[in-house]
Amino acid sequence: MPLKVPDNLPAKEILKNESIFIMDESRAFSQDIRPLKIVILNLMPKKEETEVDLLRSLSNSPLQIDVTFAHMGTHESKNTSKEHLSTFYKVIDDISHNKYDGMIITGAPVETLEFDEVSYIDELRRIFEWSKSNVYSTLHICWGAQAALNYHYNIKKYPLEKKLFGVFEHYEVGKRVNLLRGFDDIFYVPHSRHTEIKEADILKNEKLNLVCKSDEAGVNIVTAKRGRQIFIAGHFEYNAQTLANEYFRDLSKGLEIEIPKNYFRDDDPKKNPIVKWRSHCMNLYTNWLNYYVYQETPYDITAIN
Repeated sequence: MPLKVPDNLPAKEILKNESIFIMDESRAFSQDIRPLKIVILNLMPKKEETEVDLLRSLSNSPLQIDVTFAHMGTHESKNTSKEHLSTFYKVIDDISHNKYDGMIITGAPVETLEFDEVSYIDELRRIFEWSKSNVYSTLHICWGAQAALNYHYNIKKYPLEKKLFGVFEHYEVGKRVNLLRGFDDIFYVPHSRHTEIKEADILKNEKLNLVCKSDEAGVNIVTAKRGRQIFIAGHFEYNAQTLANEYFRDLSKGLEIEIPKNYFRDDDPKKNPIVKWRSHCMNLYTNWLNYYVYQETPYDITAIN
């Protein structure tokens, strides 16, 4: 799939070196086709790493995608330069008049806080409300999924006794959905979190559909409004080294952290990780773009409501 991104975005060169098709803005303008307009609200501290992970995940479809990056206007990022943000990012106020085929809202390292304790929660809630009428399908990840489920459906999050950390087996539940088309009966997803949403809370809400779960990691994917809202507790988009980097970072800080489960070869941190989720990640994002965005969004994007 040709991803249309700004000509000088740093992530572009990384992805090109991975043989991922990145289209320059100048070339995209010459094509007589309406690209899918996707906005990514990046709540992660190291935004450039998340950009690469998400653009890589979106790269396996033949559809042309016009990507816009957004960040919170009420929060100052300490791990991404102001120059990078001013060059490649918007705040929602800058684009609030626009309509988008799809939106991705990432996780954030604030899950141990109560929702009302997060400094930018009011702005984020306004974005959740804005997405209902300005975006056709919104995909929420990890804490972004928890916060959105709480806002839209009053679903609570609960603290875990210890951090859920590793790569876990999952399986589809209920009727088969297009989001998991082509998935194996058992598939793997990375998780890294201190809180969870409970299956019982999802099942008793008639507006929500539990799509897949793990016996060890719990609820993973929930959908609503026929796929116009998708909530993912895990991290399909993680690259091979993400959990390793987190593990060794915490070790270097003297923090108590367990070896991520089912991740390093022979569970030995001295050996390389084994990637078990890459193909399903590509499949998930391709399915979302095709069945929940491209096939459903009106060609006249202004008609989204």
